[in-house]
Amino acid sequence: MSNFPRLRLRSPGRAAPYNGVTVPTLQVDVGHSSYPIRIGAGLLGDSALFAASLAPAGLLIVTNTVVAPLYLTRLHAALGRDAPLCVLPDGERHKTLNTLETVLDALVEARLSRDGTVIALGGGVIGDIAGFAAAVYQRGIAYVQVPTTLLAQVDSSVGGKTGVNHPGGKNLIGAFHQPRAVIADTDTLSTLPDRELSAGLAEVIKYGCIWDPALFEWLESNIARLRSRDPEALEAAIARCCAIKAEIVGRDERESSLRAILNFGHTFGHAIEAATHFEQWLHGEAVGLGMIMAADLSARLGRIARPDAARIRALVAAAGLPVDPPRIGAGRAADLMRMDKKVLGGRVRLVLLERLGRATVTGDYAEDAYTATLEEHFA
Repeated sequence: MSNFPRLRLRSPGRAAPYNGVTVPTLQVDVGHSSYPIRIGAGLLGDSALFAASLAPAGLLIVTNTVVAPLYLTRLHAALGRDAPLCVLPDGERHKTLNTLETVLDALVEARLSRDGTVIALGGGVIGDIAGFAAAVYQRGIAYVQVPTTLLAQVDSSVGGKTGVNHPGGKNLIGAFHQPRAVIADTDTLSTLPDRELSAGLAEVIKYGCIWDPALFEWLESNIARLRSRDPEALEAAIARCCAIKAEIVGRDERESSLRAILNFGHTFGHAIEAATHFEQWLHGEAVGLGMIMAADLSARLGRIARPDAARIRALVAAAGLPVDPPRIGAGRAADLMRMDKKVLGGRVRLVLLERLGRATVTGDYAEDAYTATLEEHFA
């Protein structure tokens, strides 16, 4: 992938165990917008960092009932003051237009002007909803991502995708709106439930599959360190994933081509989430299952070797993720996948692997192989 622009790195931190790469501050540049990703322990208490990241006027903090008791006091201390709050219920099932309206009502009540800032304190659901509210309130105000889950720190907080779900499908309503900054305090992972940590590891595995085979091999050797929350391993994985995503987003902000490979496993996974009403499976769990199915189809088509598909399944299992999807029915899965945002001309376009570390988005695949994958995993 050396033909794409290299990422600009600033203020490298201490050495990390991923191929000797230091844990950096990353700079995302999409042309019209440029912002830093700060990664490290203790950042939630860094008042100077927040002062540099906020727009000059008012604030609204958006968080949820789980995160607020854990980290709100620390954030208020860093800000040097209390700020208006919008505390939402926890869970993917609340990522709806009704919840978005709650945030918009809070923005109006707080009387934020166009030079105000929304702070998204929480995981991917909070980041997506708060970012979407910031995108549409007064036609767009600033927001800062403060991700507190591994999944949000390695993936959803970076790149400016915001939105909510619809009963017909995942993330069908949304907007591209880049944050002013991403502040990823790795100390917040200490309170993350094991299941949520594993869900975040699914997105880490994704980056190894689609972009960086050395990362995939490193994960095979270090997945136990990550599950045991080894600080150096976590910082290294977060930094590498953010660097990859920043490079991809810098090349293709609005998913017209390259960025779509970041959806590896997601089209299958979104069908699982929608079929189970966004209640039974965590997003990362569904993505892990989706990657297994996408790898299976890639192997059926002769794009990758069967042993590589088996390695992906084994790594997903080693991350503590489920490997057997719910039997929602092949027909039901196909219907839900036709609601995916990558569908063009009625054809489901899928992210498939050419080899470990290289992915492509295509609608050119044998229908019988696609049907066989759906029937094996969903029927």
